[in-house]
Amino acid sequence: MSNRLKVTPNDLSAFWMPFTANRQFKQAPRMLVAAKDMHYTASDGRKILDGTAGLWCVNAGHCRPKITEAIQKQAAELDYAPAFQMGHPIVFELANRLVDVAPKGMEHVFFTNSGSESVDTALKMAIAYHRARGDGARFRLIGRERGYHGVNFGGISVGGIVSNRKMFGTLLTGVDHLPHTHLPGKNTFTKGEPEHGADLADELERIVALHDASTVAAVIVEPVAGSTGVLIPPKGYLKRLRDICTKHGILLIFDEVITGFGRLGTPFAADYFDVVPDIITTAKGVSNGVIPMGAVFVTKDVHDAFMNGPEHMIEFFHGYTYSGNPIASAAALATLDTYKEEGLLTRGAELAPYWEEALHSLKGEPHVIDIRNIGLVGAIELEPIAGAPTKRAFQAFVKAFERGALIRTTGDIIALSPPLIISKGQIDELIDHVREVLRMVD
Repeated sequence: MSNRLKVTPNDLSAFWMPFTANRQFKQAPRMLVAAKDMHYTASDGRKILDGTAGLWCVNAGHCRPKITEAIQKQAAELDYAPAFQMGHPIVFELANRLVDVAPKGMEHVFFTNSGSESVDTALKMAIAYHRARGDGARFRLIGRERGYHGVNFGGISVGGIVSNRKMFGTLLTGVDHLPHTHLPGKNTFTKGEPEHGADLADELERIVALHDASTVAAVIVEPVAGSTGVLIPPKGYLKRLRDICTKHGILLIFDEVITGFGRLGTPFAADYFDVVPDIITTAKGVSNGVIPMGAVFVTKDVHDAFMNGPEHMIEFFHGYTYSGNPIASAAALATLDTYKEEGLLTRGAELAPYWEEALHSLKGEPHVIDIRNIGLVGAIELEPIAGAPTKRAFQAFVKAFERGALIRTTGDIIALSPPLIISKGQIDELIDHVREVLRMVD
């Protein structure tokens, strides 16, 4: 490690940090300076067990040799190539490789640079798809309460996390929201998919009737709502959404930015729940979080609707300067190689039972009011401090870091999503950290 990385900058004011309590952080910075496999290294030299795969993205663990080497080689060979009216071989290879691991029916890939960009791309695709088919009256988009779909205007419009929306004006028009699926009175301490709540999907019929199906372009949901606190769909819920969308000619979009690439023990949540949407948004795990990249998967039907008109004309007026960037593409290919060689896209299924029992062993610990899990993701919901919501979970986050573990909090919920390379011993270690922290917080 270089000496440069061991020194905390003497002025932290210039960087306006995202989704951060800036004033609190800059009084007592938590600096990460290196990483390897399951651990970060803090600026004071301590090893920090990564219980969150960075931000749900480092599925193969940190600083994996194959990925690092691919980036180094590509940077020296072809650093950048425009994606508008030009191409480079590696991005076409990547698209083919992604289609090979994508759920059946997903045959085409459009590249972005983040989950937020993937979501806005998918929403534009959905509206443009209907127009391309001569059905331009379909403009409405339906999201879900407590949904998280990134931070661009389209994503926060269909999203349903109040804090992410309330400061930013009227947002997109023509948007409605399904109710969320969290039923604590009926599904508390459920292991896996909850028994109660599939009927909540029928609210889509009410919304469609209100606006008329002829005006609705798409429904977008996270198969498992991650950033809002790991809300797991009730049994049969997603299939019911699929049936209603098919019935009314509405596109179904799965936001798999978190659930894609092995998080549930299957390559994608669409595989886990046996429900194939029309569009899937991804990012995070596509490049192991190493270099920003996102990808939107679409069916042949969606893609082919645009392939009309004169061949020299652009079919879809959308894209990004860095769509399919060569270095990001190389990182993604090496990530797919690592997933394949180590069986990581399905390893979560092997560890899920052990993970489930370890997580639920926290039932009865101080402040715990609910525990939820599926695949290699879990949540411990804490009773809020009266008059100070989120404070208890934030205390837990800080104390966990001090003890040597990185956890994620949202509201008063601790969310865990470790790299898919985690061992059973490291699962025990992570849960023990959380257990001790729960006994320490006010």
